[in-house]
Amino acid sequence: MIVKQKPSAIKLLFTLRGSILPKVYPQILLISLISAFITNIQHGFPSSFSSYSVAPFTLLGIALSLFLGFRNNASYQRWWEARGLWGQLVYDTRSFTRQVLSYIEENSEEGRDSQRRLVYLSIAFTHALRHRLRDSSPWQDVEHFVQPIHHASMRQTQNLPNYLLRLLGKELGYCRQQRLTSEHMVQNMDERLNSMTVVLSACERIHSTPLPFAYTLLVHRTTYLYCFMLPFGLVSSLGWVTPLICGVIAYTFFGLDALSEELEEPFGLAANQLPLTALSRTIEINLLESLGETELPPNITAENGYLQ
Repeated sequence: MIVKQKPSAIKLLFTLRGSILPKVYPQILLISLISAFITNIQHGFPSSFSSYSVAPFTLLGIALSLFLGFRNNASYQRWWEARGLWGQLVYDTRSFTRQVLSYIEENSEEGRDSQRRLVYLSIAFTHALRHRLRDSSPWQDVEHFVQPIHHASMRQTQNLPNYLLRLLGKELGYCRQQRLTSEHMVQNMDERLNSMTVVLSACERIHSTPLPFAYTLLVHRTTYLYCFMLPFGLVSSLGWVTPLICGVIAYTFFGLDALSEELEEPFGLAANQLPLTALSRTIEINLLESLGETELPPNITAENGYLQ
């Protein structure tokens, strides 16, 4: 994710990091070259292309803008919902850890061990959720927070975050059986686990349910057709300026299309997607600090304005 910056007006014009330009420059170049070719033909043979009214292109451009705007809003809504879910996860893990440390008996070795296991499993769940959403290997970040006795079964499960939630539930059940906390507090802590389950399910829904393909296909086709036809309608009135104007219009439409596609999947590693690694590390540091541990991992900071 690009960290908020305040570049100067000149720098803003030439900034590429975080820009959608690297993704759409082939389309812009193609449209500009086609426009230049048509302009050359019109210059050499003035009667090659008739003078068309710009009204059809204006109407089609307005319709295309509405389509792109709707798709962009839908993609941003998915991005913002995903960010809200990870904000909820930060809240749930902190609240759960506070309840664990406040209401589970800590005067016995057994109680302190249960506290540590519950907090460690919460950290493991956070890392496992991130890796599941990014389709990456979780074991390096997860295994040292889970007891070795569970490693074999953990590697066989198909949904690691859900497996870790089950371990958390079993550990809470163990605390109730050993009377390390009250029945009422077990119910309160279980509500936090239920909320974490909601976060998991909602993130999986966003990850596995893209926007309808037919709508995406319609926007792609309309954008290409519009940009291909545009030089024919403008060349007789704009002359040599046609490639520049068509290139700017292509940048606008193809850029919005590409940005919507990037925001549609908010959990990846692209420049405008969510910094799940930094959020996971923040949760890990907060929870370990609550346990009183001093050897904490470093915060993940932005590099060149980019936060993973």
